Amino acid sequence: MALSAHWKNYIETWQSSGLSQAAYCRQQSLNAQSFSNQLHAFRSQCATQSPTLIPVQIQDPLPESIVLQLVEGHRLELRASVSAQWLAELLRCLVLSQR
Repeated sequence: MALSAHWKNYIETWQSSGLSQAAYCRQQSLNAQSFSNQLHAFRSQCATQSPTLIPVQIQDPLPESIVLQLVEGHRLELRASVSAQWLAELLRCLVLSQR
């Protein structure tokens, strides 16, 4: 089932709102069960996609931290001094846990 742009917009807005699903649905006058169903479809759709990595070039001075923002709205902040090998393994584990 393809997720409509309408529902995708609601989900993305909810993720950045900081509200619980119930509070967001009340605020937007959405049926909470319909929202939950669409969120499940959205997460299932995201789980089947490979992550998109964007190449970056870091110049001196190094930033103090690296922030990974996941589609589901989770945020992971790491020290910039973590090894590239460790970070690659972390990303691999995160991708595998989504499947």
